Amino acid sequence: MSDINRYIHAATRDNTRRSYRAAIEHFEVEWGGFLPATADSIAKYLAAYADKLAVSTLRQRLAAIAQWHIDQGFPDPTKTPMVKKVLKGIQALHPVQPKQAKPLALHHIETIDLYLQHKISKARTDQCSSLLRQALRDRAIILLGFWRGFRSDELSRLRVEHVSIIRDEGISLYLPHTKTEFAGVTYKTPALKWLCPVNACHEWLMEIGLTEGPLFPSISRWGHLGNTGMHPNSFISVLRKESSDAGVIDGDRLSGHSLRRGFANWASSSGWDIKTIMEYVGWKDVRSALRYVDAKDHFEEFNQTLLSSRI
Repeated sequence: MSDINRYIHAATRDNTRRSYRAAIEHFEVEWGGFLPATADSIAKYLAAYADKLAVSTLRQRLAAIAQWHIDQGFPDPTKTPMVKKVLKGIQALHPVQPKQAKPLALHHIETIDLYLQHKISKARTDQCSSLLRQALRDRAIILLGFWRGFRSDELSRLRVEHVSIIRDEGISLYLPHTKTEFAGVTYKTPALKWLCPVNACHEWLMEIGLTEGPLFPSISRWGHLGNTGMHPNSFISVLRKESSDAGVIDGDRLSGHSLRRGFANWASSSGWDIKTIMEYVGWKDVRSALRYVDAKDHFEEFNQTLLSSRI
């Protein structure tokens, strides 16, 4: 592969490349389309799956088809008025309520942390290294994920050599690339007097003694660490398991965005303005940020004020 092709290849993330490849295969093999495509054939393709696939999935399929045409030097047929009108009509006739991750609120985090601290204490008493490692790792995942507002895919890409910890002061974490940034981003979080992510990560690293590799590797039933980082979906399993075991209601509804949404709501209710929240979490688009923050219930405030005045 030439240097130019290598850099062009690096400009597209592996996940995007895989999803685009699957989308093209679906268009050609599953539906029987031909490439290069016409606007008419793409409109028929959209209509064929209008009641079977979500609009977001159809948009992703269009993006893949558009990219194929651009890469091959053909005009992009997905931008024609006909295709745009068909997609708009699908949205009108097949509306879907957006699904939002259930947020892990601060009191949930406290409940889970108390449970995990008990689990850690018991593992040390019983001298069970596998249980100890699993509990220390999961505690670090949940506290760091909440206070840093990380999604599961970001947690999965953290590496020990990119983490700098000063106990009781703060933690600095570098991600070589994010969902929107190829240049790399450094995230910092201060130590806290309560539910501290810095000390939780420090205890975890002291236990495993690694100087490089994934910050959160898989752990076997015998306590052996895996060579690769946990898959993003595994973080969802951790959240659901530890939440359910700790007695958090609806723990099975948690997703990879639950920690971020919980933090965003905590920050908003604690007086952070939307600009500060965006800068801390790393959002570029205010609409993305607002999707994570629940609107304030002013009627509840009114009821509480009315109740207090009558006591």
